[in-house]
Amino acid sequence: MSEKTEKLSNITKSLIETIGEDPNREGLIKTPLRVAKAWTYFSQGYSSNLDEVINGAIFNEECSDMVVVRDIEFYSMCEHHMIPFFGRAHVGYLPSGKVIGLSKIPRIVDMYARRLQVQERLTHQVANTLDKVLDPVGVAVVMEGRHLCMQMRGVAKQNSLASTSAMLGQFRKSSETRAEFLSIIQK
Repeated sequence: MSEKTEKLSNITKSLIETIGEDPNREGLIKTPLRVAKAWTYFSQGYSSNLDEVINGAIFNEECSDMVVVRDIEFYSMCEHHMIPFFGRAHVGYLPSGKVIGLSKIPRIVDMYARRLQVQERLTHQVANTLDKVLDPVGVAVVMEGRHLCMQMRGVAKQNSLASTSAMLGQFRKSSETRAEFLSIIQK
């Protein structure tokens, strides 16, 4: 067992005891280890490296039409309550001589989602990263998320959906470009 896994396991055992449960009860005996493994996965974005995620998949291409990858599932953890939020990301960009392998866009979303997050920051991190690595004419990211911190506790609104957007370059400057992107992601 790694030091990280052991620490997370001990913290979980302490949490179980603190809420009034018996960590030695049959159903809970292996829970600390399972939770430690889950949190290692949930937080793997901290150890991700952008260069490794992209893995050289940026190509010179004389394409100037909008590229959109929509309905990218994401799962993250609210940094305020450490409760999940999840949803869909829609990402588009207008190339300026370079394109990125399509599978790299969901990998970038995952890299940032697998950290303690707020949806607003996550949306901008994805947009700013694509802007940095591609230097495109523009980048658009829309994220729609369901936040269990709003659905399970607090205001307890089970059907609420949070939408955030980041529009850079031509997507911010041109209402026509923005409208085209928004039309594509609504299909």
